[in-house]
Amino acid sequence: MADKKQSVAFIGTGIMGAPIAGHILDAGYPVTVYNRTAAKAQPLLERGAVWAETAADAVRGADVVFTMVGYPEDVEELYLAGDGLLASSKPGAILIDLTTSSPSLARDIAGAAAVSERTAFDCPVTGGEAGAIAGTLTAIAGATERDIEPVRALLETFTSKIFCFGGAGKGQSAKLANQVSLAASMVGMADALSFAQQEGLDLAQTREMILSGTGATGVLASLAPKALDGDWKPGFKVRHFMKDLGLALAEAEERDIALPGCDVAFTLYDMLDAIGGAELGTQAITLLYQEEAEAVAAGLDWSLYTAEHEHEDGCGCGHDHGDGHECTCGHDHGDDHECCHGAGHHHEHGEGCCHGADGE
Repeated sequence: MADKKQSVAFIGTGIMGAPIAGHILDAGYPVTVYNRTAAKAQPLLERGAVWAETAADAVRGADVVFTMVGYPEDVEELYLAGDGLLASSKPGAILIDLTTSSPSLARDIAGAAAVSERTAFDCPVTGGEAGAIAGTLTAIAGATERDIEPVRALLETFTSKIFCFGGAGKGQSAKLANQVSLAASMVGMADALSFAQQEGLDLAQTREMILSGTGATGVLASLAPKALDGDWKPGFKVRHFMKDLGLALAEAEERDIALPGCDVAFTLYDMLDAIGGAELGTQAITLLYQEEAEAVAAGLDWSLYTAEHEHEDGCGCGHDHGDGHECTCGHDHGDDHECCHGAGHHHEHGEGCCHGADGE
């Protein structure tokens, strides 16, 4: 007789959570779902999932609990509140947080779970909406191979690779390392496309050429076509990417290390957020390099860029680096230069970002 499938509770059925929960359903597991916006769970209910009125109700009796929510404060509230998941789940339950969150919070949750006879580990994923839909995400577990063995089959329903980093919080740290690399790649893509455009090159051909050599990146392969087509639909929203980069920068500050590439990327995405781009896909960074008409067509408004973001003292990235911090754009511009990465744009209507795109 086949082993009985574990019962699963899934909290958070948004862009990533819904397709992940769908793969678990398709694999034959009984799934109970909860989401703050009930309508987002409706397609899963039509496929056989059971709705719960609260997160606490969803996890009662579940063998395995998955969470995929927005921000660390959401994770903390969800798990550690008096009526949270650790209090509401049954002893012996395994709780897996797929959210990209804080390493220290992941350690706190794992410790609290152990005391209450549950098991909890952080397991953020990478691969974006496309990977979630295809079931080919990479899972990044703050756990050992032995820890994940009871749920490996479940994880394999929506992943193509699983990396175990051996301890609570280390999955989050590893995911943040991925986001730091991604940040530099996003800026590299935008810089390259802007440079090619200003040089009068065919952008599709330029992209194909770069992909044939060592300058190739996953970003250039998967997101550049969307940017070139003017497709700003999010596979991963700007506001969520900013959250991830902010977490990485906070960890770096805690350990007194510099992440200049991440700093630059955060500054640019902060600018994009300020002009109304929070809900766009991360490929919308390229709009900062275009004429204002392109931004307006995408729903952005440079007039929203207020004086509080102006480049005054330091690079304007929003972080306190100390008196010795220098502009991270890496160029020698002379004494009168204002760093274009540091929110020092004094845009005139019709002009693009000062990253090489002069709007002409």
